[in-house]
Amino acid sequence: MLRNVTCTLSALAGLFAMLAAQNAVLAQQSPDAQVPAPTIRVTTHLVLVDVVVTDKQGKPVLGLKPENFALEENGKAQKITTFVTPEQNQPPAPGPALPPGIYSNRAQYRSPGGPITVLLLDATNTQFKDQAYARRQMLRFAREQYKPGQRMAVFTLTDSLHLLQDFTTDPQLLYTALQGYVPQERPFGSAVQPTTPVTTGTPTPSSAVASLDTSTPPANETATSATNARGMPIFMVAGIQNFADAAVSYDLERRTDITFQALDALARALGGLPGRKNVIWVTGDLPFTLNPENRNMTEAQLSEELPSFNTRRVDEHSSGNYAATARRSGADQIRDADARLAAAQIALYPVDARGLSISLDQDAQEVMREMARDTGGRAYVNQNEIKLGVERAMEDTSATYTLGYYPTGKKWDGKYRSIKLKVDRQGLDLQHRRGYFALDPTQLKGYKPGQEVAAALGEAVPATQVAFSARVLPSPGANGKLGLDFLVDASTLSVEEDSGGKKMNVLFYATAFSQNGKMLGSQSQKVDQTFSSSDYQQIMQHGMMLHMDLAPPGNATQLRLAVQDGRTGLVGTIEAPLQTQ
Repeated sequence: MLRNVTCTLSALAGLFAMLAAQNAVLAQQSPDAQVPAPTIRVTTHLVLVDVVVTDKQGKPVLGLKPENFALEENGKAQKITTFVTPEQNQPPAPGPALPPGIYSNRAQYRSPGGPITVLLLDATNTQFKDQAYARRQMLRFAREQYKPGQRMAVFTLTDSLHLLQDFTTDPQLLYTALQGYVPQERPFGSAVQPTTPVTTGTPTPSSAVASLDTSTPPANETATSATNARGMPIFMVAGIQNFADAAVSYDLERRTDITFQALDALARALGGLPGRKNVIWVTGDLPFTLNPENRNMTEAQLSEELPSFNTRRVDEHSSGNYAATARRSGADQIRDADARLAAAQIALYPVDARGLSISLDQDAQEVMREMARDTGGRAYVNQNEIKLGVERAMEDTSATYTLGYYPTGKKWDGKYRSIKLKVDRQGLDLQHRRGYFALDPTQLKGYKPGQEVAAALGEAVPATQVAFSARVLPSPGANGKLGLDFLVDASTLSVEEDSGGKKMNVLFYATAFSQNGKMLGSQSQKVDQTFSSSDYQQIMQHGMMLHMDLAPPGNATQLRLAVQDGRTGLVGTIEAPLQTQ
């Protein structure tokens, strides 16, 4: 019964009042303005495609209707079932002020009003001098071109993803946050990659090894006694070379892991916010390609046509199979990231932090272009004015239509599906992602939902894929315990048809942290049952409610609460200061 998994109505009177106020705000909005659920829910496989429509002058084209578009997936026409215009494709209005002790990750509290734009400053994949240049450009943008009402958050990528400034419409707050950003040396690989490509001799990943003579020994010398021009035994030269090769491989692997973890974190943080999200990624280099597959090419053709799929720099070619293997080993991560970004409606706008580059590293810029094409964004390379790329990314939102369809191909087999869009008007430019992987992350080998929750709880930025509100109060008569009341927006949960009703599988977590961010303890509860039609209707109308008592350690100062959909693996989190009285 419903009462077995929910707290009493009297204990949740405050939450019901808050929910009623939120519903009243939503009811005042036009039903047509509501954006469909996030892409590719396991229960429905609804695919959303954001398309930026502009004329020859780059101006937004408004007034188009569903019948103006023709959409194909893998060459087969698809029926457009949901359609949102640029005027409607906006985040919700701000919600009413939350009472003390109540917290929420719902969209109207995370990023209300105005298009959603994220600036990502990448120190992991960018040299120190290029970070400093990009910072100056971003400061100029914030001072000269950022308009009040535009909404932006600023993240940094070092050893992990960090929040520099949460969503704000205040240009001064943005400027102050960017002023506080201090460029830093890359956490990995700064000592093993030269700042300029090596083009002659036997290139190596460090200047120390680059000076060694690796020529073969004369015929009258044995392999053990041969030395190079500097008198160093050849076998020692080979050992140093192998060490340098391994260093390049380690650099690529670590940067790849850090970058993909950051993409996952962004998908969790932005996935529950409606509409298109533009992520402006200021970077200098990337150790992978976003989409490694083209089903019309053999492996040999792919390597020939897309050199960035393998190694890009001359010094990396010197590392032979080390770097190539490191890049190819990320194929599964690339597919997973592609699916997550598509589901979250994230468009990447890679911006080359090197500005007007005269380097020979053209393949690195092609990777940025690939990322933009795959996600529906734009790449900005070889420009002295980085801020122009940021300005254009923010402008694209005003020209974005969202088209939704249920694919005729029902088999969710993880393969790549191409998307083509046409419009029945001449002279228009359509910008959208090229396709997606029909991938269910929960079916991937080695997928563990607990790891997804652990990652989300370790991030200071709230995850929004599952929307919920929570109240944190001392439990009456419970010595040292806190009462935690969860109220989950049931529309963000999946449902499975079951004999006699609707089955839902939801996990609730409460974790206590110390002031320095150390996890001190965690508690969880699970709701896994079939609800009758009447109980299910109550859940859909009022939300899923659950009460939990928690006795946090005495040195705990912060709580992080999480709700996970057990079927889809999607997560929502909330951070709340610890209240003990």
